Amino acid sequence: MGEDGRSEQLDTDILNCLAGLIGQVVAYGEKIAQRFSFPSFFIKALHTLDCPMAMKELGRRMHCDPSFVTVIADGLEERGLARREAHPGDRRIKNLVLTDEGIELRRRVESELAAQMPWSKVLDQPEREQLLTLLRKMASAGNAAAPDNGTPASPARAGEVDDAVSAASAVLG
Repeated sequence: MGEDGRSEQLDTDILNCLAGLIGQVVAYGEKIAQRFSFPSFFIKALHTLDCPMAMKELGRRMHCDPSFVTVIADGLEERGLARREAHPGDRRIKNLVLTDEGIELRRRVESELAAQMPWSKVLDQPEREQLLTLLRKMASAGNAAAPDNGTPASPARAGEVDDAVSAASAVLG
């Protein structure tokens, strides 16, 4: 096998391993969601709502239709985990804000999810730090390419790795 063949096989192996890892992450998330008796997409919504956020922005970050954001907001409100508030600068815009109960549940879910992740179980601290460095490097490289809409690329945000995992899990799930 030539250099090109080895490189292609390596890329295929990485893709297969990554798909398997994302599948494990999704499965852990679904188990946790079942234990808390809510749909698994609530985990992503709770994680994404790190500050008051316009519902349109939540939909963009979760890669979902605005009508689905309404379903998410309704479900979080029904459980007392979030509330809708008028945006201070534009009352036509509705922000979704986690309640104290929502913030506490987000903390519990994220802590439990992090503890169940394969990297938490099999990698030591230096290996986890190296993994984070590599993930950030890949996320930054992905953002360096010009987006399809022709707007200039921006530097990686901390949540873009989460966005990528969410998008991948939607494809694989």
